[in-house]
Amino acid sequence: MKVQRILAAGALCLASFALVSCAGSKEQSVVGNWGTPDDATGPALVFEDDGSMHGTDGCNNLMGSYTEEGGKIVFGGLASTMMFCEGVDDWLSKGESATIDGEILTVFNEADKEIGKLARIVN
Repeated sequence: MKVQRILAAGALCLASFALVSCAGSKEQSVVGNWGTPDDATGPALVFEDDGSMHGTDGCNNLMGSYTEEGGKIVFGGLASTMMFCEGVDDWLSKGESATIDGEILTVFNEADKEIGKLARIVN
């Protein structure tokens, strides 16, 4: 009986430790608004709970889907309108994937080269 109580107490301690450890390593969710808060015309993306995404490169509308795989956000089928906007850097339309570090979304192109960053916008 005493051995069973010791084993139960040990199991409880291990379970508690595992819960605390897992809570600290939780991946950040990409769901929400990303862009430049002070620039309403700049690049921005919105990631929805259902795996869809939409936004703007500062000129053209963007839409598509995404998946989260091992800390990386992979864009799927990102489509864009094709308006000509003089002087607009359309770097975001070339996005293929992204990572999150704190409140910063770093966007990468097809060659896995960093092409820009967006900040989380808290409404």
